[in-house]
Amino acid sequence: MNFSEVFKLSSQLCKFSPDGKYLASCVQYRLVVRDVNSLQILHVYTCLDQIQHVEWSADSLFILCAMYKRGLVQVWSLEQPGWHCRVDEGCAGLVASCWSPDGRHVLNTTEFHLRITVWSLCTKSVSYIKYPKACQRGISFSRDGRYLALAERRDCRDFVSIFVCSDWQLLRHFDTDTQDLAGIEWAPNGCVLAVWDTCLEYKVLLYSLDGRLLSTYCAYEWSLGVKAVAWSPSSQFLAVGSYDGKVRILNHVTWKMITEFGHPATINDPKVVVYQEAEKSRRRALDRPGHPAPRAAESRYEVASVPVPLQTVKPAADRANPRIGVGALAFSPDSSFLATRSDNVPSAVWIWDIQKLRLFVVLEQLSPVRAFQWDPQRPRLAICTGGSKVYLWSRAGCVSVQVPGEGDFQVLSLCWHVSGDSLALLSKDHFCLCFLETEEGPRLASGQLGDHT
Repeated sequence: MNFSEVFKLSSQLCKFSPDGKYLASCVQYRLVVRDVNSLQILHVYTCLDQIQHVEWSADSLFILCAMYKRGLVQVWSLEQPGWHCRVDEGCAGLVASCWSPDGRHVLNTTEFHLRITVWSLCTKSVSYIKYPKACQRGISFSRDGRYLALAERRDCRDFVSIFVCSDWQLLRHFDTDTQDLAGIEWAPNGCVLAVWDTCLEYKVLLYSLDGRLLSTYCAYEWSLGVKAVAWSPSSQFLAVGSYDGKVRILNHVTWKMITEFGHPATINDPKVVVYQEAEKSRRRALDRPGHPAPRAAESRYEVASVPVPLQTVKPAADRANPRIGVGALAFSPDSSFLATRSDNVPSAVWIWDIQKLRLFVVLEQLSPVRAFQWDPQRPRLAICTGGSKVYLWSRAGCVSVQVPGEGDFQVLSLCWHVSGDSLALLSKDHFCLCFLETEEGPRLASGQLGDHT
C-alpha cells in the first residue's frame, strides 16, 4: 500500500471524475484538476469567490463550482479550458446546485426553496420548477438518467412530480400519504420510487413510475421512526434504518419485511467475528536506541472472544436529534453485504451477510466512526474515525493503516476511485491518495489480522 504526497484542500471538496481520469480539488476560490495517475496539475481555474460545492458532469467533460453565498455557479470545460459558463441567480439566492444526468443542464435551487431553475448549457434556455420541498433528499434522478423525481410541498400537503429529463416535461404528479415527507429515492433499476415520512411518523411508501402506490410499510407507531434508507444495487432489497436501533429489510416482490437486524450492546453469537482495534505498546519502540517516538499510537485489530461488550453512548433525552438508531447504512456493490452504524454504538461498524441474512462481522474502533464507504468494484469497506489511520475490511480480514507524513493527518472523510484501486483521504485542510496494491482486498500476512501500520 502506497501513499501520495499531501496536497492542500478546502472544505473537503475533492472529487474523482466519473471516468476515473481526473481528480478535482478546491483551495478556497481555486479549482485544481489533476491527472489521476501522475497527479500532475492539468488545469487551474479561478472562481469569483470561495467554492462551497463542486460536482463533475456524468461524462467528465465539465465541472461545476457553486458559491452559495453569492448565488453564483461557474461551469468549466476540460476540453476547452478557455470556455466557461456563469450562472447568477441574483436576488433569488442559491442553496443547492447539481447536474442533470446528461451533463448539459444545471439545476439550481433558490433560497427558501421557492423554485428550481434548469439552465441549459447548449441552448441557453431556462426552465422553472415550482414548489420544491425543503428536505434533505427531495430530488432523485433515475439511474438511467431518464427521469427526475421531485418532492413538492403546496397547500400544506406533500406531492411528488416526475419529469422527463430530455425535455423537462411533467410525466406524473401525485400526492403522497405523508405528514411531512423527509426523502425520496429511486431504485437502481428505475422502476420503483421509495418515499419516507418524517421521523415522527414511521412510514415508507413504494410508488411505481406511473404514480401507483405499490405498498406502504410501517414497523411501529407512537415513536421516532425512519432515520436512514438505502437500496441494494440489485434493487431486490430496501434497507430501512430506524430510531429503535434496528434495520428492516424489505423484499422487492411483496414489499414485506423479510428480516430485521438488531444492534445489541453485547455480541453473544460465537459465529460472529468481532475485530477490536487495540493500541500497540509504545514501550518496545521507545526502548530501541535511536528509534524516534511514534507520532501517534499505533494500533492493530484483535479478534475478541464472545461475549463482547461494545462501547455505547447514552443519548441526551432533552435534546433534538438524539444519538440513537441506525444513522448510516450502505450495501456492497454486489449486494452481498450491508454495512451499518448505530449512533448510540458509534465506534462499531456492523457488516451483515445478505445472502444468509445474519450478522457476519463487527469492527469496533477506538474512536467513533465518522464515515465508511464500499469499494465500487468489490466487497471491500473503507472506514475512517477522524484519526491518522484508515481501516479496510474484506473477506480476507481487516487492516489498520497509518497515514504517513509529517504532522498528524486526521482522516475526516474518504472516497473511492471508480476502479477501486485507490482511495482519496480527506482532512480539514489537506488530502492525499492511498494506492492499494492488491485486487482481492487487503493483503494479510500469515497469522496477522492487520499489523499494517
